[in-house]
Amino acid sequence: MASHPTRIPDAVTLPELTVRGMILGALITVVFTASNVYLGLKVGLTFSSSIPAAVISMAVLRALRGGNILENNMVQTQASAAGTLSSIIFVLPGLLMIGHWQGFPFGLTLAICASGGILGVLFTIPLRRAMVVDSDLPYPEGVAAAEILRVGSEGDDAASSANGKDEKASSGNEASGVREIAFGGIVSALFAFATAGLKVLGESITAWIPAGAAVFRLTTGFSLALIGAGYLIGIVSGLAILLGVVLTWGIAVPVLTSITPNPDGLAMAAFANGLWQHKVRFIGAGVIGVAAIWTLITLAKPMVDGVKTSFAALGKSRGARGQDGKTLGRTEQDLSPFWVIGLTLLCVAVWVVTFGVFLADAPLSFGGIATLVVCSVVFAVVFGFLVAAACGYMAGLVGSSASPISGIGIVAVVLVSLLILSVSQASGLLDTSEGSKLAIALALFTTSAVIAIATISNDNLQDLKTGWLVGATPWRQQVALLVGCVVGAAVIPPVLNLLYNAYGFTDALPRPGMDPSQALSAPQAILMTAIAKGIFTHKLDWSMLGIGAVLGMALIAIDAALAKRGGVARVPVIAVGIGIYLPPTIGSVLVIGALLGWIAQRVLKARAKAQGKDFGPFAEAAERRGVLLASGLIVGESLVGVAMAMMVGFTGSDAPLAIVGSSFAPTSEWLALVVFAGICVVIVRRVLSTTR
Repeated sequence: MASHPTRIPDAVTLPELTVRGMILGALITVVFTASNVYLGLKVGLTFSSSIPAAVISMAVLRALRGGNILENNMVQTQASAAGTLSSIIFVLPGLLMIGHWQGFPFGLTLAICASGGILGVLFTIPLRRAMVVDSDLPYPEGVAAAEILRVGSEGDDAASSANGKDEKASSGNEASGVREIAFGGIVSALFAFATAGLKVLGESITAWIPAGAAVFRLTTGFSLALIGAGYLIGIVSGLAILLGVVLTWGIAVPVLTSITPNPDGLAMAAFANGLWQHKVRFIGAGVIGVAAIWTLITLAKPMVDGVKTSFAALGKSRGARGQDGKTLGRTEQDLSPFWVIGLTLLCVAVWVVTFGVFLADAPLSFGGIATLVVCSVVFAVVFGFLVAAACGYMAGLVGSSASPISGIGIVAVVLVSLLILSVSQASGLLDTSEGSKLAIALALFTTSAVIAIATISNDNLQDLKTGWLVGATPWRQQVALLVGCVVGAAVIPPVLNLLYNAYGFTDALPRPGMDPSQALSAPQAILMTAIAKGIFTHKLDWSMLGIGAVLGMALIAIDAALAKRGGVARVPVIAVGIGIYLPPTIGSVLVIGALLGWIAQRVLKARAKAQGKDFGPFAEAAERRGVLLASGLIVGESLVGVAMAMMVGFTGSDAPLAIVGSSFAPTSEWLALVVFAGICVVIVRRVLSTTR
């Protein structure tokens, strides 16, 4: 593979894994992990923290003097690992929803997150050579992060000697990047404070449209964090989510409301929402599950080939010699097999203890508990390794955000529930209702272990690609990944407890009298809990899952046909499933964010054509600005959400800063619509101003 002109060569040694970098990475980790946990619980999505972490790191380290591209890379590596690990919240809240936990125990939550994250790192090490070094996989997010680091290093001593760039340009780029994050963060924070704090702006607006017995719904939420997330996922995924929303609220729910009796005389909105939550959502689960399985099937051969090649090369570790007898260069050195195997065994041992503690109060004999512990741990490790390879390859192909984490979680919860059900019936675990609850809890806890592995492996190969492009030392980067997992795992439990006690989750409120409309939706956790509960109680609506599976297969066929024709028109099947099972107040805003990015690109293309200029530089500069601005929008609202949670927990009031009452709600909705639309215009204009 040809070296990039700004890639630090093997012969050059720069400070990488520094104490100040580790401290800075830990501080950034706390901020982005808290933001991701909040966003994930509210809307079922998390964001990649690599690029904003890199920008912040470059600004801070340059102010401290002596920073370089490799030290910045280590900081973003550590922060991105921790931010990604927050996807564990896709499952864990389910333990509160079924009443097994009353909060998030620090020790158990830390152990399952940290050990799973570390295994996700270790499982990607044998994949690095085949999937990063010797592969032509594009790694879009990893390449983008490398470009950000290169731009920010255009004044470092090592880079300056290679390309002659001056430090003034570098400082300007960094300052501009920090300004974009700060602008987005401040605007988003103020809007969120007016919405969630002062209550002068509404959170959504909805119109219910009856047509005979059928019920249609038109709605949108008002969340700038979702605008940022939608901007980042792009127009193709945004339109796929829109398709899911239309299929749900334009077809499925209206059909069901027209043919389903309403014996309790529920209000139109409550009746339609109930059908969506208890029936239509499982169509989305079926779509996502089929898409995940199809992904595993299509990646089977390249995955196996990559693992074989990587294991053959794993012996060439730090200080080892290659086939030509020469010592491997700095940029070829992975963690040694001794450390990989040793840490893997340690994590498995930690899991054995963790699952044993989790089942300590089970009404079973020691042998019964031991059997369930072995089944759960073996399933999590084996299935987790397969998932790590699949997610790693998929991340390299289309990016981390497109990797089927939700779908893999659904597949995992179905498989482990069936496994535990068969084992539990023999041991008498299901003799009582308490035993059934415990079995459901164990299935969810095991799935959370798989998710921890999957989500880290999904992100880490992107980081290793970034490191390869800028000339980082792999084993040092892998250590940074491990540290990031541990730091993030330590942050997650207290943030989860804080948010739970302040807002509660759908179907799990910590105190009586709390406003359920303010509860965090935790959509994936609700879905996976419902699937596990349905399997163990034999009440799972397989017909809805079946409809989803058939729909998923049809969408896969359509997507394959579009792929053969070429062009950008595609149907990301998982995104369609997400549009079905996310609340429409969330899905609609994601679509708006994606449309804003598309509009900006169209205007820039027209402007470049009118000026007779190459569109490439226009697009590159605008894309960088848009990514940083979108990241700021996400972080600003998320941090306000966490801060408000602290205030709610401290005061015991659901709305301690509200300055208006419930009678102001209709006005607040229309006022929010006007302000929200105005901010969207400002965002697009700011992105477009890049090229003026």
